[in-house]
Amino acid sequence: MNSPLDATTSDQRPNADALPHHRTAKIRGIVFDKDGTLFSYDGTWGPWTGSFIEYITDGDPELSRELAARLEYDRETGTFLPTSPAIAETMDFMIDTVMGTVPGLDRGELWDYVIESTSHAPQAPSVPLLPLLERLTAAGYAMGVATNDAIEPANVHLKNAGIFEHFAFVAGYDSGYGSKPEPGMLTAFCELADIAPEECLMIGDSLHDLTAGRSAGMITMGVLTGPASADELAPLADVIAPDIGHLPRILRL
Repeated sequence: MNSPLDATTSDQRPNADALPHHRTAKIRGIVFDKDGTLFSYDGTWGPWTGSFIEYITDGDPELSRELAARLEYDRETGTFLPTSPAIAETMDFMIDTVMGTVPGLDRGELWDYVIESTSHAPQAPSVPLLPLLERLTAAGYAMGVATNDAIEPANVHLKNAGIFEHFAFVAGYDSGYGSKPEPGMLTAFCELADIAPEECLMIGDSLHDLTAGRSAGMITMGVLTGPASADELAPLADVIAPDIGHLPRILRL
């Protein structure tokens, strides 16, 4: 399908001023991914995962190494490899990986622990979020969050960051709309906000995010606050910026 915006070229990226006004003027709605977009992925989930591996393996060196390898998590740096499925997949991936690595665990108890511990994981905002969202709200944009995290911790994270009230729509992979890269959450946002998909901007740090946006018929924006590089995001991004702090310039606010 043809891109609704002019994508940046390889020698322009990252460039937050690459979109002409007549292309951005139509945007009325904005959907954000959460982890890697609103919040720095490694800054948030790197520390949590290190502690989680240590706890769930009871410090067993062999099990710890095996689980970290399966998650493609570098324990020395506290970061995920760019190829890690954990970055874009749902919580079920984490649960399945742990269950396949550590013997004797009860799935229900593991699920409860993961939800509880992730809900209280300190978030590392990718930029100062409140002033940005206040500016977008004042400009009249309807905003939502579509995350492959579970809805319970997602709501807690947004409330703890003091930004929950700026979103008319928040959906996790367990909210009943499916998970990314399927477009269900984005379609639901459009229906709720009564905005056509082509009038919406989907912002994310992974190919799952941008695939969902394209599938829904939205304009897509890639950001580099997750593990993916500009070159990886370029095929599905109409524009790429270092972070969401560049939105005011992109939208000419």
